[in-house]
Amino acid sequence: MNQADTETQTARTPAAGRQEDKLDFQIQHLLVAIEHILRQNPAGINELGLIKTLQKEPWELIGTVNFAEPDKLYPVHFLLFHVLYRLRDQLAASGETLTISPLVIRLRQSTVVSGIGVPDQPDELRNFYLDLSKYEMPEDSINRMMEDFWAGRSGYRPELSETREAAATLGFDHMPVGFDEVKQRFRRAVMHAHPDRGGETEAIQDLNQAFSVLKAHFRT
Repeated sequence: MNQADTETQTARTPAAGRQEDKLDFQIQHLLVAIEHILRQNPAGINELGLIKTLQKEPWELIGTVNFAEPDKLYPVHFLLFHVLYRLRDQLAASGETLTISPLVIRLRQSTVVSGIGVPDQPDELRNFYLDLSKYEMPEDSINRMMEDFWAGRSGYRPELSETREAAATLGFDHMPVGFDEVKQRFRRAVMHAHPDRGGETEAIQDLNQAFSVLKAHFRT
């Protein structure tokens, strides 16, 4: 064993090793479960729907999620997207593509002959979510990252299907012509969905995601 191996073994404490093994075990189970769920939902599923499905039998791979606090939601979100990007890479070889966004997660057969599933240009989101060191981050870093993400500084550009889904979530039957219209509709929708009026926290999360997608769309 050389010095580098010795240093690595020393740095990997028993507790850290157990945590890594537990995380890898969960990832392997999520890979199987998510692929199965996506094949059962050819029209696609959103992130919230995927989380709820994974919480139920027969999977029960995700526990209670606090959707109202970004730092509590972040580890679940990160792990799901880590698995989705790994799954996208795996399925590329069989000619399948995976659309990945909070509002639309959809598996479909690709019509592209070469370069299937994996972008030719650097994919900053893919690189971020495949880096497991980002699984745990301080709350201020999480909030700053989300602000950068939706402001477009990450290079994120929503697909047309995603913006249409977002518009529908906010109650539009057409694509809004400007962001001011989106803001007005978002405020009304949040007021109606607020828990104090009998709404659910998960509904607020859906509206927030839809608003963020359209915000990124109108900044492009």
